[in-house]
Amino acid sequence: MQWMYWILAVLISLLAGLWVYRADKKRNITMPWLTALLRSILICCTLLLILAPVISVTRNIVQKPLVLLLQDDSRSIANALGKDSVGYRKNVEQLIHSLSAKYRVVQWGFGNNFRSDSIFYYNQPATDIASALSRAQDFFGNQNLGAVIVATDGRYNQGEDPLYEQLSLHSALYTVCIGDTSTLKDVRISRTYSNKTVALNSRFEIRADILASLCNGYSNNISLQEAGNTISSIPVNVNTDRYDRSVSFTVKAEKAGLHHYILSIPAADGEKNIANNRHDVFVEVTDKKKNILIVCAAPHPDVNAISEALAGLETYKVTITTADKIPASLNDYQIIILHQVPSIHTVIKQIQTEKKPVWYIFGSQSNISAFNDQQNMLVAAPSMPHDVFASYNSTFNTFLLPKNIQAVMDKMPPLSLPVNTIQAGPAANVLFTQKNIPNEAPLWLLIHNATPMAVLAGEGIWRWRLYEYKNFNSHDVIDECIRQTISFLSANSNETPFKVEIPKYVWSDAEAITLNAQLLNANNEQVNTPDVQLAVTDSMGNEQSFSFERSGNVYRINLGIRAGGNYIYRAKTVYNNNTYTASGSFVVEAVPLELMEAGADYPLLYALSKKYHGTVFSANNIMGISDSIEHNDTVRPVIQSTTESVPLIDKKWIFFLILTLATAEWLLRKYWLAQ
Repeated sequence: MQWMYWILAVLISLLAGLWVYRADKKRNITMPWLTALLRSILICCTLLLILAPVISVTRNIVQKPLVLLLQDDSRSIANALGKDSVGYRKNVEQLIHSLSAKYRVVQWGFGNNFRSDSIFYYNQPATDIASALSRAQDFFGNQNLGAVIVATDGRYNQGEDPLYEQLSLHSALYTVCIGDTSTLKDVRISRTYSNKTVALNSRFEIRADILASLCNGYSNNISLQEAGNTISSIPVNVNTDRYDRSVSFTVKAEKAGLHHYILSIPAADGEKNIANNRHDVFVEVTDKKKNILIVCAAPHPDVNAISEALAGLETYKVTITTADKIPASLNDYQIIILHQVPSIHTVIKQIQTEKKPVWYIFGSQSNISAFNDQQNMLVAAPSMPHDVFASYNSTFNTFLLPKNIQAVMDKMPPLSLPVNTIQAGPAANVLFTQKNIPNEAPLWLLIHNATPMAVLAGEGIWRWRLYEYKNFNSHDVIDECIRQTISFLSANSNETPFKVEIPKYVWSDAEAITLNAQLLNANNEQVNTPDVQLAVTDSMGNEQSFSFERSGNVYRINLGIRAGGNYIYRAKTVYNNNTYTASGSFVVEAVPLELMEAGADYPLLYALSKKYHGTVFSANNIMGISDSIEHNDTVRPVIQSTTESVPLIDKKWIFFLILTLATAEWLLRKYWLAQ
């Protein structure tokens, strides 16, 4: 539309110029074409200000392709390069100089964090390749990222497997292989497994994976120690050059507190890397039991079945009562099981008021209408009691169950249900469904909420235990379903109004230690009105005092990086004239992650380059990346066009041009007519 105004302004100005030319020629003006030209330009500029006060200006900006160099800056690279580190650095700098002529080059050093000031320190204590690629995508995903160069040995010890990291990286990925792939003689404890918390006087397992390379004929013992005393040892006999085995130690928790166990295996003859021959395991032993109250409408074999399934666990203490004898207060109980309750209307109200995790088990005496009225998590459709077979839901993922659970459930008798269907919200996770209508009728389900809840829609699990023993000579599967349901309910139960949580017991001497705390009021709502003081004592007995910071409705503190050793913390706060304390411990150790595994992982680098349409180069041939990128048709400049509207009224020079044209024409006319 704007071009029409320009044509109109030009036509009018030409007509005006022609009219002036003819008039001045009759007046015998010496140069009539000059006055006509001045008048045409004057009128054209004036009309443009009136007809097209805003003009559109298009600017084209050529954006160079961006090449990102990700240099592994961890300790393992220093070992891999050795004396060649100086020559390698010169080659990298030469590559950067060559690429800078046509591309915008950005260089990052990565390990367990990132740096851009210098990428050749090789002192970071861990390697996280997946995080480096993810950060590259986040920072430069919307720019003209032409290529990513990753120079590393392929060994990562933090984060996800980079091959399975879900990235929308459209640029080519070039990998530079650093280090030697040759296998060295090595015996190592690759990984350990254990519970973080166990109950006092219970038995628990510590398991370790042992790997050995080129150690055929090695024979020795892997030992488990605590406080310098050997608890147990297991012989390890290597009969192949590639050895892989798992060993398991059973330990009894005889003393409450944080226990520091050391797994160690002697080095093989000629083994150079002995940092991975030891692993530290920390287990918190607690003497606090979860009190479970089973409330039943009347004595029932289901109640005995649940009690027997929990009898062998030191973590729980079970109390059984009937609905007419329910305690006036439930403060002493962390979990409530209601068997065929509510048979009266007041029980659920009491549980909701005190916000206790609850497991409902329906039966012929259950008042389903009262259940529906007094909670809003699900709706059950009552019916006459009828038998229903159970079907295991293979998509269930709240907790792990024995692998033979499907085979066991195929042998189970039906349960007696007083409901037809149950409508649950998205927070529900179904363990068993009704076999005849599995998609519409949950049978055993768990609901994630601030106060967790579980529902078993029928009675008769005592028969399940009998039939499992009849067919499989054990109660393991059914008992595990009961135990895991109780564990789910107890995981979020609030035992004390004030508690301090630590993300993990073992910290590296290269990471900042954080603690979180929460305080609950009488209504179980989080508050952080009072101050919370924290005292931390190290292995030498030195104590430091801190104050928690408020974060939302909770507390948080960052203790920073600490030296290796054992630490004990104690937190204290005063709320409503009551003093609350919480204590615990943690360990800081120097974990040589970069020394836990030797050699380079070239297959990973080849797979990464193939996945993201790049090429693999050796460290000695790193300059070949420049030619490869130059011949890559996908790495090209991008022209960004921007159109903006420019108001002509803001251009002061147009005003002075109009004034100059008008003045020049007036002076010329005065001069020529005066002759």
